[in-house]
Amino acid sequence: MPLERIVATALRIVEEEGSDALSMRTLAQRLGSGTATLYRHFDNRAALVAHVVDRMFGSVELNGDELLTMGWERALRTVAHTMFDALARHSNAARLLVEQIPMGPNAMALRERCVAVLLDSGFPPRVAAYAYATLARYVLGFAVQVNGHGGAGQGDDAESAAVFQSVDPDLFPATVTVAGVMPVPIEDEFSFGLELLLSGLAHLRDEA
Repeated sequence: MPLERIVATALRIVEEEGSDALSMRTLAQRLGSGTATLYRHFDNRAALVAHVVDRMFGSVELNGDELLTMGWERALRTVAHTMFDALARHSNAARLLVEQIPMGPNAMALRERCVAVLLDSGFPPRVAAYAYATLARYVLGFAVQVNGHGGAGQGDDAESAAVFQSVDPDLFPATVTVAGVMPVPIEDEFSFGLELLLSGLAHLRDEA
């Protein structure tokens, strides 16, 4: 059985039923085969998960040469938004990323491009490594929230806004002051936090 078909089916199970639903037995049943067929490709579930995760990273389309010409801030901003969009397209599947550090060829290539940009821009090796790791986990944290809650719809936002605007001003005066801009859309939260992260990295580079 082609590896591509197995991995694609595993990803489909996760998207439809959640990450906990993915097992060798469930996958074999969906494929109409036995688990022995799967064990020819994967030693265990962790190995299967690694392939599914790397398939998601394969959808993060970035050009390494273009990133190097952008300047590190624009490059990392582009990487973060592109990675976020890619993970958000896979409902539930982003949660698999919390199970292990991505080490597949697609994930390694993305990490290589980003770290290369940072090193080329004068970041010390330790800071470059920490910067990419932090950026990747930041993106993952937001992707899990989006996928875990199905995204925030207009109805949910309107309901939350009504709650914020109806709180007791004596108990929550600060909340009342900012109620007009609450709740903050998750895309705006992501962009705002990303700019804070980039600003902090710029400060670190200047100190290095």
